[in-house]
This record gives sequence, structure tokens and C-alpha cells, in this order.
Amino acid sequence: MAGNVAGVCLLIALSRTVPGTPLLVAANRDELYTRPAEAITVLRGEAPRILGGRDELAGGTWLAVNAAGVLAGLTNQPSASRDPAKRSRGELPLMFAAYPDAATAVAEVCGRLDPADYNPCWLLVGDRDTLFSIDLTGGPRPVAQELPPGRYVLENAPLRRDSAKQQRVAGLVDAALAAAGDGAETAALATVLCDHEPAAGTLPPLPNGLPRPAEISAACVHTGLYGTRSAMIVSVPADGLPEVRVAAGPPCTAELLGQSSLWTSAAPAAAAAAPGGSR
Repeated sequence: MAGNVAGVCLLIALSRTVPGTPLLVAANRDELYTRPAEAITVLRGEAPRILGGRDELAGGTWLAVNAAGVLAGLTNQPSASRDPAKRSRGELPLMFAAYPDAATAVAEVCGRLDPADYNPCWLLVGDRDTLFSIDLTGGPRPVAQELPPGRYVLENAPLRRDSAKQQRVAGLVDAALAAAGDGAETAALATVLCDHEPAAGTLPPLPNGLPRPAEISAACVHTGLYGTRSAMIVSVPADGLPEVRVAAGPPCTAELLGQSSLWTSAAPAAAAAAPGGSR
């Protein structure tokens, strides 16, 4: 499918560190205000059912989670030379979320993907037992790395690169979790998603060489034409269906509302034709 979809621009993952919640993920999606999108919908109705946002221009998603607890989130590599003829990166989370566990998804999908078919991006793919980082920025095959239990912050840069935004958000997460204590991790991550303070230090220029606006380095972004459009927090329990909360707008003003009814409600017709939804 031609075209591209913006990924989440901030993805926070707590993997096997929260008692009773082996995977807890919080994400903000930043995009042009004029680009149409659904903040949450049923992306695939057949088993395993997949929930996530839908980009109405390219048809894909930036973050997908299935009923088995497999989650895949995408961030894009900023580029001044994006190739519009390549396949939509929004297909990728759906491909990984079509499997019953993350390890199988990574083995199967990475075994057949050619990074050259897509503009560069990164993903986090995880479930109750594992978390993987996936690099699709070059080479004949995606580079997949299994990550140990821990706290991870992925923005529009490699996971291991300590960018100014990554460092600020990681510090906010650690401070919020320490202040919240056990049982309040979801609320702690919600406060981080609302933070407007830009990261300190010199920011790298935009791909076109122009200075990068300081507002873009905040967790919750507000500029004239571009900003945080929606937010999502997914809690994958030790057993049972994932709990999905979505703000259909910037989380500083839009409430994060539970979406549990989507696990059992009738799927829209579009879910049957979701790109990348089949194996």
C-alpha cells in the first residue's frame, strides 16, 4: 500500500517491572492537525482481535494490541527524503499483532520483511513474557533485539540513543513512578504524557536543516500546525484481556477513557480489510 502513516512519537514501556502487569505501555501520537485519524477502533475482528488507532489517509496504525496481549508500537525516523512510493509503515504494527505471542511474531515477521520496502522506522513489540526492539533503518533484514526487564523510552530516534527528549521523559517516568508507589503506575505514566516542558540542551535540526522548535521535544506537543493528537495507555495483566485507555486528543485536555467494550463489540467492516492483518 502506498503512502505512509505517522507513528507514535513517544512510546514508554515498562516490561516485567510492575507487579501483576507484565507489560504497561503509554504513548503519545504527534501529527499534523489536518490529517484525519481515529484515535481507537477495532482494526481486525477475527482472532486475535486487534485494537488500535487508524490513520484514515494511509489506512494503517501507529500502535496495535491484540486480545492475547501482544503489542506493537511504531516511531518514524525523521527524514527530508521520505519516499512516498514505499509501503505504509502503518502496516507494520498490524503484522506483528496478528500473532499469539511476541516471540513468534518477531521471528515470523522479521524473517520475511525487507526494510527497503519501507521508509526508516523503529518498533517495540512485546507481550507478558518478552519485549523486543526492531530496527528497520537499513540492511537486508530488520534488526531485532530481545530486551531485558526494565523501563524503555522510544521517540523518533534509536532506542539506545540518549536524545534530549528521551533523557527528559525517562527522568519524568522514574520520578513519577517513585512518587506514585505500587498500584499507581498507570496514573504516573498519564502525568508524564501530559508534560509540556521542552527538553533542555541543543536539539538536532529538522531534516530540512531548519532549527527544531523546542516544543517538539516535550512529551505533549503543541505547535501551530502539528502536535499531540491522541494518547493511549495499555495494561497487559498477568491473565486476561489487555486494558486499553485512550485520549481522543492531547492527554493534557482529553480524558483517557477505557475501551474494554471494543474487545467484544461488533467489528466495523473496515477491520476485515485491515492492511497487514493477515499472516
